Amino acid sequence: MADLGKKYCVYCLADVTSLRIRCTECQDIELCTECFSAGAEIGNHRRWHGYQLVDGGRFTLWGPEAEGGWTSREEQLLLDAIEQFGFGNWEDMAAHVGASRTPQEVMEHYVSMYIHGNLGKACIPDNIPNRVTDHTCPTGGPLSPSLTTPLPPLDITVQEQQQLGYMPLRDDYEIEYDQDAETLISGLSVNYDDDDVEVELKESCVDMYVRKLKERQRRKSIARDYNLVPAFLGKDKKDKEKPTKRKISKEEKELRLKLRPLYQFMSSKEIEDFFENMHKERMLRAKLRELQRYRRNGITKMEESAEYEAARHKREKRKENKNTAGSKRGREDGKEGEFAAIENLQGFEMLSDREKVLCSSLNLSPTRYLTVKTIIIKDHLQKRQGIPSKSRLPSYLDKVLKKRILNFLTESGWISRDAS
Repeated sequence: MADLGKKYCVYCLADVTSLRIRCTECQDIELCTECFSAGAEIGNHRRWHGYQLVDGGRFTLWGPEAEGGWTSREEQLLLDAIEQFGFGNWEDMAAHVGASRTPQEVMEHYVSMYIHGNLGKACIPDNIPNRVTDHTCPTGGPLSPSLTTPLPPLDITVQEQQQLGYMPLRDDYEIEYDQDAETLISGLSVNYDDDDVEVELKESCVDMYVRKLKERQRRKSIARDYNLVPAFLGKDKKDKEKPTKRKISKEEKELRLKLRPLYQFMSSKEIEDFFENMHKERMLRAKLRELQRYRRNGITKMEESAEYEAARHKREKRKENKNTAGSKRGREDGKEGEFAAIENLQGFEMLSDREKVLCSSLNLSPTRYLTVKTIIIKDHLQKRQGIPSKSRLPSYLDKVLKKRILNFLTESGWISRDAS
């Protein structure tokens, strides 16, 4: 005998007790969702008739595989509760849904199904308009670094850590800048009977402490950027022994010392770019003065300038030899007098002491010597790599000058002896 409490589809006889579609125009016509969606017709019932949804209270909105087995009636009570009590009041919402649901179950079901589920993905946009954006720099400027991005620990040995009093796991020192800064907040406590003045005073103490922490972080950042810790430990001596890109003049060293207080406002790279640009400016100004001097002497082509420089050097050399011959003072200052003919020429600061002596003895300008040196070393490297090269030495280089320069480069270790 069939169960009188159950309902069946009049078309396919499937159990529709939990959810069924009832025709509003035909009597006793109730269909399952599959037959209704297929447009089933039986007797006087037609598929365009009006209908209503009849829920027995046990239909699951998210399907039988949904976690928790929430019925459609509980889903409706949940939506009513979220509208009435607001997001986050899970205890009141659980009481509204029913005693069978705990606040934890209510929270997990709403978050998983309505926020992170397909319904939430369809309704909540990825980019929410009119949202306030934090435009502050995460690392901060040189005067106000952020405390949210700690620096990585220093790569030093255990003995060096003990020497510095450095704690790598915390990136702190035993003696920090403004060691007593924590006394500002160590005795602070918020009491319920504090008046407005006391609250403002305590907030001011906290603000002063935060400023001191920022100053500590700023000093650490400067020390890292300019490698002050390796300099203190003597590790930077190896780097100083390596050949630099260019030789720093005495004037630039003095200028670096004068501008050292400004280093805290600029990064190490910015400082190096600044001095590099100043060096380029000096070189360009010297080149401009040289070109203007050529123009005043009626020289309009670079080929003519080479002959002019050679003649000028010979004339100055003869004049210098006449003035300094037989003088003790001339012997003491012989080295300076020897370089006087070329020390004002372009490229003089790029020569070593031995190269200055060579150029002075050969009566060769620094630029010409550097050109010949570059060609010889380039040809030597190509021969070692098996690349055929055709040497194109300048016309002003005779056999005697070439032999002297080759011997000098060989003795200095620039090229091997087989090349010479």
